[in-house]
Amino acid sequence: MSNNDNTKPPLLSRRDALKIIGATGATAVIAQAVTAGPLSSGAIEGLERETHHASSDHEWHMVIDLAQCIGCQYCIWACQATNDVPEDNMRWNIGFPERTEGGTDFYMTRPCLHCQDAPCVKVCPVGATWVREDGIVAMDYDRCIGCRYCEVACPYDVRRFNWGSIETENQYQPTWGVAEVERRERGVAEKCTFCVHRIDRGMAEGLTPGVDPQATPACVNICPVNARIFGDIKDPESPVSKYLDEHETFRLREDFGTEPKVHYVRPEREEA
Repeated sequence: MSNNDNTKPPLLSRRDALKIIGATGATAVIAQAVTAGPLSSGAIEGLERETHHASSDHEWHMVIDLAQCIGCQYCIWACQATNDVPEDNMRWNIGFPERTEGGTDFYMTRPCLHCQDAPCVKVCPVGATWVREDGIVAMDYDRCIGCRYCEVACPYDVRRFNWGSIETENQYQPTWGVAEVERRERGVAEKCTFCVHRIDRGMAEGLTPGVDPQATPACVNICPVNARIFGDIKDPESPVSKYLDEHETFRLREDFGTEPKVHYVRPEREEA
């Protein structure tokens, strides 16, 4: 094969991968994935996706105001209920107490940051994760082969691998919400989706994400102190655009060049 050959690498489906695993063990499928290499952006865009309401006219961002957050963990529990994540070690929203160098105690929460230049997308050998036109980093659980490359590549530790079939009841239902998506099969990588099912359904019904609760992520709706703000950054009148205009924010490890879509307000205000 010449160096100028533009033939795309072979694309493994989940079914093909599982056949290989069953016949020769996991090492073979990983080897074939490595040989094929991660998909090019063009190959990923060419895959058939159910993203009928994803449009480059919108770009969804979230602000987490650490100065307002009271550490109630409602956002974490609502996420677990709505997305049917029954086990705490599989949480899509991570939360933990922290303290600034100046001695201010605060509660840090971290969902998937939905990076524009997402490392997890770059390493996926089968195109199971990709960046939609509206900026959401999406997952195709039917295509995922469980290689966990995305989990290793994520610099923010927000991906979880489903090691086994979870049959236990979800202790956060119905108090904090009811399941709005199907529970994933074992052997796939999971993560926060910005409640994309709500966004897509809401857009189809003419609702506005970040304004109408039915089209807004569960973690944003449940916050009792409005410490999470969501919306379309391309709309200057959206809640998230206005909040970013009015507050100084930062993004985690911007030096990585990942361009996260989650912004933070510092837990302690600088004195004038």
